[in-house]
Amino acid sequence: MNETPDTAADTRDDDAQDADQKWADKKRKQKAARDRMLAKKTREKGLLMVHTGKGKGKTTAAMGLAMRAIGNGMKVGIVQFVKGKWETGERQVLEAFPDQIEIKVMGEGFSWDSQDRQRDIAAAGAAWEMAKDMIADPSFGLVVLDELNIPLRYDHLDIREVVAGLRAKREDLHVVVTGRNAKPELVEAADMVTDMTMVKHHFRDDVKAQKGIEF
Repeated sequence: MNETPDTAADTRDDDAQDADQKWADKKRKQKAARDRMLAKKTREKGLLMVHTGKGKGKTTAAMGLAMRAIGNGMKVGIVQFVKGKWETGERQVLEAFPDQIEIKVMGEGFSWDSQDRQRDIAAAGAAWEMAKDMIADPSFGLVVLDELNIPLRYDHLDIREVVAGLRAKREDLHVVVTGRNAKPELVEAADMVTDMTMVKHHFRDDVKAQKGIEF
């Protein structure tokens, strides 16, 4: 016997109710499991975070953390190891909070811009000294070491000294390090490491760096 329109509608309603009930049961179990997991997370500590990889978003994510920290009343220090010559949008935004943000632009630009190894080494050393000062300052809740991985990659800084300095930070200070090619020693020391994977990039289609996206 063929179903009447009313019977077909009732069947669809029953199927929907069954699907809704299964969905609710599944989510109830997920919530219970998550609640049990969160109940075990009782520690608080300052994190050493590393944003690395070939994909875009390493500095962007770190600046997002800086804004989040400011929104929570924290003071943030930022040392830029490389992008000294760039006028960036995030710098303009963050500098609108002078009581909560301190930005030190220490870099001489990318190595292919400076073309002077000794100058790059000196700039990296000065930036690291500034970073150590911020890490030692108890007023900071978050310190961003933007593109620190670049001078580490080229051995313009001693990785052992840097890792030792980061390990010695006070217990409640958060530090985030950005830049491609994070060294294994830094990855090992970190509490959280994010590898930005490049799936597709507009540079490959000859699209230049654009305001509001890259800077």
